[in-house]
Amino acid sequence: MNKQLTSAELEAYLDEDLSPKEMSEVEKALRDNPKMLQVIANLISRRDAGIHSLGAMWRRHRLSCPSREQLGSYLLGVAGDDFAAYVKFHVHRVGCRICNANLEDLQRQQQEETNVVDGRRRRYFQSSAGYLRGGKK
Repeated sequence: MNKQLTSAELEAYLDEDLSPKEMSEVEKALRDNPKMLQVIANLISRRDAGIHSLGAMWRRHRLSCPSREQLGSYLLGVAGDDFAAYVKFHVHRVGCRICNANLEDLQRQQQEETNVVDGRRRRYFQSSAGYLRGGKK
């Protein structure tokens, strides 16, 4: 990475808000440029001293991220159209890694629950199949 990193990029790096490719580019730039190392050290010092901007607080506490329950509602299709559009924008356009990971986890859980329920139904049916064939006596 030949360009000078901005404070916003370094803040995103510290918050782990960059893609893996961008994270590795920042790490390489930090290794290659001692001045950037000093800049990031100053940012860390400011954070440790409790000096925060409104934007930093907004990013750190992920105030624009939907809750896990809201993401679940989105997956179930019960969220309103406006909210569904926001989630799509937030995850796919903005690329929020945290919300994307939550959505993937919820989808995996949903799929596992479907498999568990289907398996249970199959076992119930198989265990009672003899009673169903016998008819009345």
